[in-house]
Parts: sequence; structure tokens; C-alpha cells
Amino acid sequence: MQRHRLVVIGAGFGGLFAIKALRRAPVDITLINGTAYHLFQPLLYQMATGILSEGEIAPPIREVLRRQKNVDVRLGWATSVDTANKIVSVSGPGIEYQVEYDTLIVAAGAAQSYFGNDQFADHAPGMKNIDDALELRARIFGAFEIADLQTDPDDVARWLTFVVVGAGPTGTEMAGQIAELAHRTLPGQYRHIDPHQARIILVDAVGAVLNTFGDHLSTRALRQLHLMGVEVELNTKVVGMDATGIEVETERGHERIPSMTKVWAAGVAAPPLARQIAEVTGAKTDRAGRIHVSPDLTVPGHPEIFVLGDMMNLNDEHGVQLPGVAQVAIQGGRYAARQVKRRLDGQPPDKPFKYFDKGSLATISRFSAVASVGKLRLSGFPAWVIWVAVHLFYLVGFKNRVTAVLHWAVSFLGRGRSERVATVQQAFARRAIREYGDPFTRALDDR
Repeated sequence: MQRHRLVVIGAGFGGLFAIKALRRAPVDITLINGTAYHLFQPLLYQMATGILSEGEIAPPIREVLRRQKNVDVRLGWATSVDTANKIVSVSGPGIEYQVEYDTLIVAAGAAQSYFGNDQFADHAPGMKNIDDALELRARIFGAFEIADLQTDPDDVARWLTFVVVGAGPTGTEMAGQIAELAHRTLPGQYRHIDPHQARIILVDAVGAVLNTFGDHLSTRALRQLHLMGVEVELNTKVVGMDATGIEVETERGHERIPSMTKVWAAGVAAPPLARQIAEVTGAKTDRAGRIHVSPDLTVPGHPEIFVLGDMMNLNDEHGVQLPGVAQVAIQGGRYAARQVKRRLDGQPPDKPFKYFDKGSLATISRFSAVASVGKLRLSGFPAWVIWVAVHLFYLVGFKNRVTAVLHWAVSFLGRGRSERVATVQQAFARRAIREYGDPFTRALDDR
């Protein structure tokens, strides 16, 4: 008899934890993912600023699941779901293929949102994948190198101005690390510029830094950023951008900030697959494209399709929308796995999904972070210790934990950065691929 066929789209926290929870279940799992690695996205900013390598935050999926014999890992991007025939269509490197399913778990994560201004992506990469982080690393370290060659003070200032858009955890952490680079790591290494003169500007349209952490921790974070020399511009909306600067609307009026290096950390949106699934199932979506799911994380009217993590819209028992954080995806993945096992065992469905909030963490600089855990509010060194422990716990693989600790010691106890290598290819490859076209498709056409 054919075993139950489970297809999982996405190898992020939701998909990976669902698969691991089903390691002993009588199911054949097909995992479809656009990359060959599992990405620990919360540490992308440390890769972009030279602290960690890509291998430490992105272990190979096949290595992570090497002992799980009921999983078939397949590379490709799921493009559509045929709910009538239970088929997922996939676009792989130079090949299109289909996978049949009995149960489908969709956990494809989120894409960067530029709020309708997708042209900004050319000038301000986001922070959603390895390619983004490598490009930002090349741009950030390259900016100091190019500034050292300039003779015009205005050109030097433009190259030494870094603008981070978005004052949530990602943007705040990114701004803090660029400030540490400029004020602690790089001084004394250049003959013609003083990295201390770099301007790091954090911009957000809302009126608070880390606004989801509450007023107390938000104020603490803002104070720490000011102490580090970060210029924080709140209630400031980005209205334009080009290669040499950024246009903003502030309480003072319209302004232009000359800057060669911009980072976008201001919004997320569900991938196109969410829209396609909503269309074929009749499900509702929110403004970001996330699918409104039932309390058991399934698409209404389609109990065989689970939607997890950043792709779902679900309110908790208090009517508050669940946040797009790793813990929601992890707990959702485990819950979906339990539901699948209960169905296979002929048991009634489990209770509706209930998210247990384990708190929020964000690091500002070395030895300084903020932590909101239940009623506990911590800042400074105690919060930073908690941040280190939590991130080490969720890093996949023992060797990744060991090397991460070593690199953190180099960067936090000393002044070095273990991963400062950046190439021209990293800085311009994405734009070149977009203009050149898909290399696999071109190779097939040239045959």
C-alpha cells in the first residue's frame, strides 16, 4: 500500500520543525525548497557585517536531515498548487516538475516589501536571504575602501553615510553593528579617512525604535543607539531613492540624504505562492498577502493544506495578530505535525493552535540588548546574555554553535571581524543576473 504523501514547501523554521516532528511517522515526505540550505534568518545582519560566515547560519538541508529516512529533499521554487488534483508545480534550475500530495504544509516564508516601490531594491538590498547579506557585506566594507580613494570631502561624506530604513529588530541590529564597525573595528586601518566620521542614520515612519517591545525598552534602545553615534530619524517616511542618496519626508519637511549605502529592513510581504493558493481555494488574504487560516492552521475548506509562519494570518485568543517571528513558525510546524499524526492514527483533531509567547529579543551592540519575556523587561548586559543563549540554542548543528562562539569572541571580546572578505561579484551579481537572465534557461536555449 502507498504511504501517506506529505509535501512541505519551505525549509525555514516552520517546515523544518514539522518534518523533524514526523521522523517516525508512517509518511513519505517531500521537501521543496528554493535553496539547498536552511537559513537562520535572525543572524543575517551579523553575516552582512562580517561577524559570521554563511555556513554558520545556513547549514545544508541534506546534512540536517541526513538521519531522517522518510524525507526526499528537492530543489526548486513551488509556483502553484492544483488543489483539485493535489499537485504542486515546481520550477527547478532549468527544469519544471510536479509533486503529488495527500497533505500539504506551506511554509515558504516572506519576501521583502518595498511598499509598492520595488525600484528601491536596486539601491537598498533587503535582509531576507544569503544573497542579500553577501551583497550588503560587499557594499558596506566596499564603501570604506572607496571612501579612502576620494579627494573631494563631499564624496568622502557620501560614501561614509549609511542609511538603514526600518527601526524594528533587524534595522536596529544592523545600524548598531555598522556603528561598531565604524567606531570600534576599522579605526586606524585607513590612511586617508577616519572611520569615526561615518554617519549611521536609522530611519522609520513610526515614532519609536523597536515599537513592539514597549515604551520602556524602546527608550532604552534609543538611548543606546544615541550613545553609539547612530542618528535616529523617527516619523520619517522614505519617498525616493537613487544610487547616490535617499529622499525623505520628515516633520521638518522634505530632505535628501546623500548616501551610497542603503539597507532596507522596513517591511515584509507573503510570496506570490500565497496569492495563488488564496485564488484557487477562495481564502482571504491581508494587505501583506498573508492567508487567513482556520484555528487549526489549515486553509478554510481545505483541511489537507496547512499554512505556517510568515504566510499565515491568525489572531490569538485576545484578537491580536500573531507576529511573524521564528517561534510562531516553530510552534506552528510542530502543531501541524501533531495534526497529521492524529489523522493517520484515526484520532480526532487536536485543540486549536495556541501560541506560547516566549518573548522577544534584540541586540543593540556588543554586551547590550533588550529582552521582553513575559512580564520581565531587561536591557543591557543581562539581556545580551539571554540573547546569546537563545540564539545558540536554535542554531542548527553542533559545529555551527562552536564556530559561532569563536567568531563572537573575536568580534565582541576583541575588535576583529572574521568574515570581511567581499567581492565585486557579490556586490553586482543580482543585478547582472536580472539583466542577463536565468543562467540555467540560457544554457538550455544555447544547446
